[in-house]
Amino acid sequence: MWILVMFDLPVGTKQQMRAATKFREYLLDEGFEMSQFSIYARFCSGKEQYESYVRRIESHLPDKGDVHILGFTDRQYENIIRFSGQRRSRARKNPGQLALF
Repeated sequence: MWILVMFDLPVGTKQQMRAATKFREYLLDEGFEMSQFSIYARFCSGKEQYESYVRRIESHLPDKGDVHILGFTDRQYENIIRFSGQRRSRARKNPGQLALF
């Protein structure tokens, strides 16, 4: 399962810019990768982990702005079509199983 966080945060004042930067840094610290400037994605091992991330993100929301969180399956993630410039990018592969020794 994948979690996608999309946001549109105000940056009209220094305080709003700091809040937006702090939110982006929080997502990076939580293991999200930036897909676009205000779109971040992360792999989740299941629905419970997805719900846990949603609760943690909710507790770190900036005072103003819009944040949207989407959850979707591995198959749906693999079917995303990406373009970079005028060329189609290769589909991303899902991460493999985590092995601990």
